[in-house]
Amino acid sequence: MNNNKNDIVIVGGGAAGLFCATRIAENGGEVTLLEKNQQVGKKLLITGKGRCNLTNYSEVRDLLKNLPINSKFMTNAFYHFDAFQALYYFNSLGLETKVERGNRIFPVSDSAKEVVDLLHKTAIAKGVNIEQENVKKIVKAKNGFKLICENGSERECHKLVLATGGKSYPGTGSTGDGYDFAADLGHSINPLSPSLVPMVASKFADGKTIVKDLQGLSLKNCQIKIYDKHAKVVYTDFGEMLFTHFGVSGPIILSASSHLRRLDKHLLEIDLKPALSEHKLDERILREIAAAPRKKVENILKNLLPKKMIPIICQLAEIDSDKQIGQITKTERLNLLNSMKTMQIPIERFRPIKEAIITSGGVDVKEIDPQTMQSRLVDGLYVIGELLDVDAYTGGFNLQIAWSSAAVAADSI
Repeated sequence: MNNNKNDIVIVGGGAAGLFCATRIAENGGEVTLLEKNQQVGKKLLITGKGRCNLTNYSEVRDLLKNLPINSKFMTNAFYHFDAFQALYYFNSLGLETKVERGNRIFPVSDSAKEVVDLLHKTAIAKGVNIEQENVKKIVKAKNGFKLICENGSERECHKLVLATGGKSYPGTGSTGDGYDFAADLGHSINPLSPSLVPMVASKFADGKTIVKDLQGLSLKNCQIKIYDKHAKVVYTDFGEMLFTHFGVSGPIILSASSHLRRLDKHLLEIDLKPALSEHKLDERILREIAAAPRKKVENILKNLLPKKMIPIICQLAEIDSDKQIGQITKTERLNLLNSMKTMQIPIERFRPIKEAIITSGGVDVKEIDPQTMQSRLVDGLYVIGELLDVDAYTGGFNLQIAWSSAAVAADSI
């Protein structure tokens, strides 16, 4: 049985762990990073659909607005190491970056692998000791911590950083170990749920859903409202969404999941023509009727909707798509208009946590000092990244949480 003594150990070689280790080494600290996978940054490789949305080019106040849960906790960390500092850091390492829609920052190469390789290479160059080791249990020792590993070896350290990630995408190694470690050391774990995750549409009485016929259709500029079971609007957004075989996904749907946290008889309402008021849309339809009254309804709708959407809207409006547009009644016309402005899909549940981009819930931030990321309960213990009960909307904000919390912990240590 080996017994290794270390000054500082970081468990978890993802975004937060890698960055924290490198920053500690840059500050002159001796640090060992333990990662159970054969390679570090495995989950980072799939972020931003493999392109790695590094951060969001925004001031701190705008970063905080995109954290629906416990944003106040991250205020100090964001000011300590903000998005502009993160961008400067990566640029200084030689990474070329670009700004895309919504101030999202990506590598020019569109390669998450380039980011992982750069972080790994930098950590090694700065003197970080990276070892493949699967930690199974952590206990408080007299002068620090004892780590018991899968192979039977034991390690001791004076300071310990937990950076193991959440429970989403378990195939990347995010299997929730860190929550058990933190709980064993006395921390409260707030209930875990999927966040930034697609939603499953409820089936109608006939056992069907309209989404299956729309599978693969992406809407670029739509507006959504989500109503709770009391018919109260609980979320609104504008942007891009996607229909899938099971329900809905895409940026505004993922952000909605982060805001809602749980679903219970919720209703998704989609405005397919948000740029037009109901009055203006009605005028547009009337002009189409006047210009070509003998045209079929489906042919007129080609000027207003994606082809795949036309039969669904006709179905919802209870109009025969082969009917001549000049023959529709006022009631049918208004039904058509309402179907485009308030298309409704009942939502049943979120997809499983293993399909979520991030995990909502986690180590209660009331037990962590936001000035240092050190535990208020256990001296020498630090918690960073997705383990914390802090999460954000899609757009690079969650990786900024990783960079900022890691920087605070590293500089404190």
